[in-house]
Amino acid sequence: MTEQEESPEGPSRQRGRTTMRRAQYETSTTDQRLLDTRGPSEWVHTDPWRVLRIQSEFVEGFGSLAEVGPAIAVFGSARTGPEDPMYDVAERLGQDLTEAGFAVITGGGPGVMEAANKGAFESGGVSVGLGIELPFETGLNPYVDVGVNFRYFFARKTMFVKYSQGFVVLPGGFGTFDELFEALTLVQTGKVTSFPIVLMGTDYWSGLLDWLRGSVLGGGKISDTDLDMITLTDDVDEVARIMVEARKERAGRGHGDGVPHPEPHEPE
Repeated sequence: MTEQEESPEGPSRQRGRTTMRRAQYETSTTDQRLLDTRGPSEWVHTDPWRVLRIQSEFVEGFGSLAEVGPAIAVFGSARTGPEDPMYDVAERLGQDLTEAGFAVITGGGPGVMEAANKGAFESGGVSVGLGIELPFETGLNPYVDVGVNFRYFFARKTMFVKYSQGFVVLPGGFGTFDELFEALTLVQTGKVTSFPIVLMGTDYWSGLLDWLRGSVLGGGKISDTDLDMITLTDDVDEVARIMVEARKERAGRGHGDGVPHPEPHEPE
């Protein structure tokens, strides 16, 4: 029967695999109804549509980062200017991690993030930025080679943890604290393994560690071994060595990154 052939039962049309007859017969096609309709737009602000947007962020993130290779995430304040000593530390860190065979992943913004991306970029490494939609952000810094922007923090956090083999945390504010304690929670609960967390800046972080030992550990809220998850240092070379050793341990446990990459330079 052709698309609009008359049948004994009246006019008939196929809608995909469905046959429509009599009162259900429609003269327009599905494409016509899709392209001609200009209905209300409130549906783009409903939760079902948000679910699709969230799904798309995961799909885009996974697709963009799947072949990045072994990477280290670097966190720190967006307010750190080039005149701040920590800017230079972050830049040298990006360079050292690149020379050790890692990609560098940051939040893609200015400050410490820009410096770490710059060090990776100028050393010929892979420089990744995972941006976030905020009312006061200025977009990805110019040293990002692979950039993905997110609406939702939780989708962005998943990308940091999934595609990083360790975190290096420089002085920062609430956003930096959020990423730090997210990582500590995941390691403490066994959600991630062989995952070193390094704090750079002894003057900045010592007070926090003293509080964790005195009030949190002293009050029985964490265990002695929980503090072993954190390494505090001012030495960029030590950070690279820690990450290389963790990669070896990870490979020994059979948790490879699944992506071919050249033999890394081992920091001296």
